[in-house]
Amino acid sequence: MAEEIAVLMAAGMGTRMRPLTEKTAKPLVKVKGKAMIETVIEGLKARGVKRFYVVTGYKGEQFEPLTEKYTDAAAGTSLQIIKNEVFETVNNISSIYAACKTEAENGESIIGCADMFICEADLYIPDSKVFMAELDRSCYFGKMVEGYSDDWVFEQDSAGRITRVGKQGRDVYNMVGISFFKKEDAKILNEAMMEAYGKPGYEDLFWDDVVNANLNKLNLTVHPIEENEITEIDSCDELAVVDPDYEKWN
Repeated sequence: MAEEIAVLMAAGMGTRMRPLTEKTAKPLVKVKGKAMIETVIEGLKARGVKRFYVVTGYKGEQFEPLTEKYTDAAAGTSLQIIKNEVFETVNNISSIYAACKTEAENGESIIGCADMFICEADLYIPDSKVFMAELDRSCYFGKMVEGYSDDWVFEQDSAGRITRVGKQGRDVYNMVGISFFKKEDAKILNEAMMEAYGKPGYEDLFWDDVVNANLNKLNLTVHPIEENEITEIDSCDELAVVDPDYEKWN
């Protein structure tokens, strides 16, 4: 398997999970005894990913212990913190832009230096097997939702290639917060991100909006997953469903 790296997006303020996130960055909230971000990291480690980049913003200092925990020179593993200094005023395009500006050891941008995962850090991954599939082309992981969805969705052509990434759809795969880019597509993403950042209105863009605007250049499909393989937790109510220890927060 070619080298794979991972960028984890952990800059958000997690406002929908207050009051828990008033003291703790959302990806560090524990589910069944383990921080959500660590379920993502350890799932990717089980796959063989050795280089991790965590983009932080809100309560960024709380992520620093992860650097020591997941860096092991003997094993060839490392975790580097990337600081997003504008997370409060610019949408999450700013986190991928910060990663684009970060250099790997060879001087290249980390976005485009290898096959790579881009993951939201506030996911709960109960079993690493969701990461074990052979991925031979760039993809978003997705859950099929029957009927109407107002979430982020993917439209595809007859060959399975993604033709739209955006809000709302019917009987389509929904975004779950994990994507995988082959090296050549990661380079295209890097170029597109650098071009889009700073243009009028960029502050409001999600990084997926940039992907959507460049689908004619990117060879993207959907990697289907089952309902409970990845859990997105956006509120204390949803957290309590997964981990009853949080019922007191409802």
